[in-house]
Amino acid sequence: MALRALKFASLTAAASGIYLYGNKFLDPNDFGVVRVGRAIATTAVITYDYLTSLRSVPYGSEEYEFLKSQVHLRSAERLRELCCSNRGTFIKVGQHLGALDYLLPEEYTRTLKVLHSQAPQSSRQEIEQVIREDLGKEIKELFVSFDDTPLGAASLAQVHKAVLQDGRTVAVKIQHPKVQAQSSKDILLMEVLLLVVKQIFPDFEFMWLVEEAKKNLPLELDFLNEGRNAEKVAHMLKNFDFLKVPRIYWELSTSRVLLMEFMEGGQVNDRAYMERNGINVNEISRNLGKLYSEMIFVNGFVHCDPHPGNVLVKKCPASGKAHIILLDHGLYQVLSESFRMDYCRLWQALIKADMKRVQKYSRRLGAGDWYPLFACMLTARSWESVNRGIDQSPVSASEDMEIRSNAAAYLPQITQLLNNVPRQMLLLLKTNDLLRGIESALQTRASASSFLNMSRCCIRAVSTYQRSKSHSLYRRAQISLAEALSLWQINLYEFFLWLKGSQLGNWVIALLRRMHHFTY
Repeated sequence: MALRALKFASLTAAASGIYLYGNKFLDPNDFGVVRVGRAIATTAVITYDYLTSLRSVPYGSEEYEFLKSQVHLRSAERLRELCCSNRGTFIKVGQHLGALDYLLPEEYTRTLKVLHSQAPQSSRQEIEQVIREDLGKEIKELFVSFDDTPLGAASLAQVHKAVLQDGRTVAVKIQHPKVQAQSSKDILLMEVLLLVVKQIFPDFEFMWLVEEAKKNLPLELDFLNEGRNAEKVAHMLKNFDFLKVPRIYWELSTSRVLLMEFMEGGQVNDRAYMERNGINVNEISRNLGKLYSEMIFVNGFVHCDPHPGNVLVKKCPASGKAHIILLDHGLYQVLSESFRMDYCRLWQALIKADMKRVQKYSRRLGAGDWYPLFACMLTARSWESVNRGIDQSPVSASEDMEIRSNAAAYLPQITQLLNNVPRQMLLLLKTNDLLRGIESALQTRASASSFLNMSRCCIRAVSTYQRSKSHSLYRRAQISLAEALSLWQINLYEFFLWLKGSQLGNWVIALLRRMHHFTY
């Protein structure tokens, strides 16, 4: 009787998501078989839904499009639930997919975006265990105070505010204890499942996602690497006085624990916060564009996770200047020189609406015959807008809807394209989409100043490259003169744009009109 009762209790616990082992109840996530079973079941259900729901409906009909949207939504919700249940690597990959606006159907990106705010939290006991194992001391020995409630929790770690024994306020980033052990198994599981799905749906091309996770996750799980990235980017962009990067305290940092200078502010997409604190929204958007243009085009060392939780803004009480605070330096993309030059020249061609060069450099970056689709993916503009010039008009609501619907219609071609382009391009596409999301929230998207800043950086980058390849003093002088002239033309154009929008400009135009009227 007692044994039967114990078995019944174990089954009941299992049904509710808890397993009995010895005298302890364990989280099912401790068991690989549960995670694997959950992932297989979700993949099977999603695959069956796509196979059966659209089978008897004419392809391309209104009913087909409606049903396809419903399947996308159901599948995205199932995928979100799987990520929340399996946590760790699954949430990280889900967040990556949720950031691919204009590349994936809206049902997926909208549903998966919430994973940024649904990351798991480790308990106080788990946090103490990691600190004890890595630093060899208890929390009370290291800190005067340590906030139990984390400032933020992400897929791989969480951050707590604390005060050191010497009075310094710090942010303590602590890795979730089970993530490192599970990550390689999770990636292998995803790879197997995606290969099986590809056998059923030959157009399904998402192996690039697994390849990126294989390459990037080990780097993100090494907090010492994150600390080095933070110091490198702070030194690299030291000329930008508006940028703040937290200082790293190396003496109390390990591969799973990172101690940083504590910095706080409002999220970069919080327009209301900026208005309350007297921060110029356009200035923030402009400076963010400068920051990323410099990283991408000039330095080739790019912070690839600029979601709003990682980019804060704060007004300095002493100077009155608004600062951009860049956090979470685990994920960077290092661009090769040849890739960076092709990418610079492609953007120059896109800004000038030079379609021959758009085709040339898109092909060099692996787009092949799909270069129009590639141009639309990079700019998040319609092909008509790309031909007209992406700086000529802002994105309209109808164009935005057209782009999103095309992302769903051309999903097989988009996934094939993502498999063909260099691996360096994948994180740049994600970064572009995250930055566009911030601009949309701030209502500053597609401003002329952002394209002008990109143009400046492209000109400087290409000129520096050309000078490095030239052995002639005369040729280097020619390149420098052409660079100075091009930058001067951009400055002049920017001045006229400012004049056109300013009160002084309105006064000058009114005066010229009166003079014109008097003459005639």
